[in-house]
Amino acid sequence: MLKVSLKDGSIVEVEEGKKIIEVAKQLSSSLAKAALAGRIDGEVKDLMTEINKDCSLEILTFDDEEGRSTLRHTASHILAQAVKRLYPNVKLAIGPSIENGFYYDFDADFPITPELLEKIEKEMNKIIKENLKLEKFELPREEAIKYMEEKQELYKVKLIEDLPLDAVISFYTQGEFTDLCAGPHVIGTGMVKAVKLTSVAGAYWRGDVNNKSLQRIYGTAFTKKQDLDDYLNMLEEAKKRDHRKLGKELELFTLLEEGPGFPFFLPKGMIVRNSLEDYWRVIHKKAGYQEIKTPIILSEELWHQSGHWDHYKENMYFTSIDEKPFAVKPMNCPGSILAYKNALHSYRELPLRLAELGLVHRHELSGALHGLMRVRCFTQDDAHIFMTKDQITDELLDLIKLIDDFYKNFGFEYFVELSTRPENSMGSDEDWELATNGLRTALDKAGLSYKINEGDGAFYGPKIDFHLRDSIGRTWQCGTIQLDFQLPERFDIDYIGPDGEKHRPVMVHRVVFGSIERFIGILIEHFAGAFPAWLAPVQVKVMNITDSSKGYVEEIARVLEEKGIRVESDLRNEKIGYKIREAQLQKIPYMIVIGEKEMNEKTIAVRSRKDGDIGTMSIEEFSNKLLEEIKSKAI
Repeated sequence: MLKVSLKDGSIVEVEEGKKIIEVAKQLSSSLAKAALAGRIDGEVKDLMTEINKDCSLEILTFDDEEGRSTLRHTASHILAQAVKRLYPNVKLAIGPSIENGFYYDFDADFPITPELLEKIEKEMNKIIKENLKLEKFELPREEAIKYMEEKQELYKVKLIEDLPLDAVISFYTQGEFTDLCAGPHVIGTGMVKAVKLTSVAGAYWRGDVNNKSLQRIYGTAFTKKQDLDDYLNMLEEAKKRDHRKLGKELELFTLLEEGPGFPFFLPKGMIVRNSLEDYWRVIHKKAGYQEIKTPIILSEELWHQSGHWDHYKENMYFTSIDEKPFAVKPMNCPGSILAYKNALHSYRELPLRLAELGLVHRHELSGALHGLMRVRCFTQDDAHIFMTKDQITDELLDLIKLIDDFYKNFGFEYFVELSTRPENSMGSDEDWELATNGLRTALDKAGLSYKINEGDGAFYGPKIDFHLRDSIGRTWQCGTIQLDFQLPERFDIDYIGPDGEKHRPVMVHRVVFGSIERFIGILIEHFAGAFPAWLAPVQVKVMNITDSSKGYVEEIARVLEEKGIRVESDLRNEKIGYKIREAQLQKIPYMIVIGEKEMNEKTIAVRSRKDGDIGTMSIEEFSNKLLEEIKSKAI
């Protein structure tokens, strides 16, 4: 009998050769019904995989990322099978699972239209009803090449040719369809209960613009139809909330051909931006940060010294000054280090927290640009904290609390990832282990649950990533805390310790907004453009019903403006219902309606964007209420 360790720490005994699905049935019939794949000793496997040694085992369901990926990978094969059934001459390229779905690339000599998508999806549902078993087999490399050549799948041949000479190549068969694939897959096509093809896009073979253009079909799949319906409803809601659409309608920002990837903020957008920056300064001053500003252009030599040249030069912009090479900064950290080096520091000054709203430029491919979410210039709310090794845990705990408080002010929930050493990194194993353990210890002491994201750290250190969840369930990576032993060494920075000797500080890089531009884009979509009062470009719109009340409208607007409230008047000769509707479309938090009655009684009729009519009151009562709402940053 073999000993199998389960996720909860318990151990079960199983017979050698028993399949993962059989172990799942042994544990629980409901678990076996939900099972999509298994993880043996950290490696994801098909449910039909046999257990032939003592091991750890986790049964993966749709609730697990790897379980969803396995199901959606199978859905991509179902898509390919449906296309081949309908259009046998189409050639297959690749078809992986991706976040929220899957895609498959096809070489077809006709355009795949929305009408054809419906036809293909209908065929996919037939294949799902057939509940075809997915069966794996393997061939030596040369036999695999011959097998794909006979099927005239030349893209698959190219994929196999790139594999090692001694590689054993795996395939999966479902009914009459066979595809080159490393797996894993679910047991049968019937486990894909709900599928939807969402779009078609162009894609180059292997992502190279010099290769042939293919057609990529995107889709998604779920184990329940209700989950699919909820997801599609979320997509529809996301379209309504698209920050590019709302940014234009609300006159917040614009994107122009004269500056691709370089957003223009308009007056109303600047109010939102400045409100965020003002809030950022208040909380950072309270937390003991000192604000600095470093140049946008710095010597190319600096970026060699920092390591960015070796790891990031493809994303940088360059220029020449006095015949010497310079670079436009893609990061703020080297400038912050130079600011630190400007003076001699004692251990009594540490931790030293230097914060910067620093404009950086990074070259993004034109196809990757997306509104404010992916741009070529953006402002990072960077801070670089210089500390002793024994200050690491306390400083990280303070940082985690600052970020937690910050996000709660906007109504965001979040989850956390600990990203570890990437392949292309610098520094010793000892430093990386020390830095990673430092972050892990802080997360454990803070009581935060987190996921390990293997190999996704920065090239100079591991990091904690904060992923925000917005009002319709989407996630966005924003805040980051990175622990760095490398740059202090490269720049030879130090402090004078209590022994009078020089010592090397530890450095933390961190952002809270991440990118202010991106954070504004997220906020627009999170609030659907209906910002809370403290962020709203216009907080109150005052409007008249009759011509005789125009003077009173102007008086009210002046009083509110003197109290620091952002107010506009609408004195147009239009019906009041029309004015109210327009103010609602502009997402203005409060509307004040003035007629003869209000003018004579020196009161105001107040309407809330959220609650509708909230009654008649004095201007003093309303302004005090609104100022308190603004001060508390109520959402």
